[in-house]
Amino acid sequence: MAAIVASLFVFVLASFVGFEVINKVPPTLHTPLMSGANAISGIAVIGALLISSSTESQLTTILGLVAVVLATINVVGGFLVTDRMLQMFKKKEAKPS
Repeated sequence: MAAIVASLFVFVLASFVGFEVINKVPPTLHTPLMSGANAISGIAVIGALLISSSTESQLTTILGLVAVVLATINVVGGFLVTDRMLQMFKKKEAKPS
């Protein structure tokens, strides 16, 4: 029970800190911040793979698989959105006449 309370405390504290950090970011830094968030999601994929590989129970394996799928979708979608945002800031080449 103490481990669950400690984990919940860390989650709530991280949520508050994350909200405050994201809230203070100027709009010009959102794209680099998004890339960093994608890297963190990549770490979540590795963690989900480790959890799903444990053979303690079938529920753990299923939840780990769901976590891998969702984190992978998040990583790929985040990188696609970041790439599209960066494309918007590139100068368009003038067509030769």
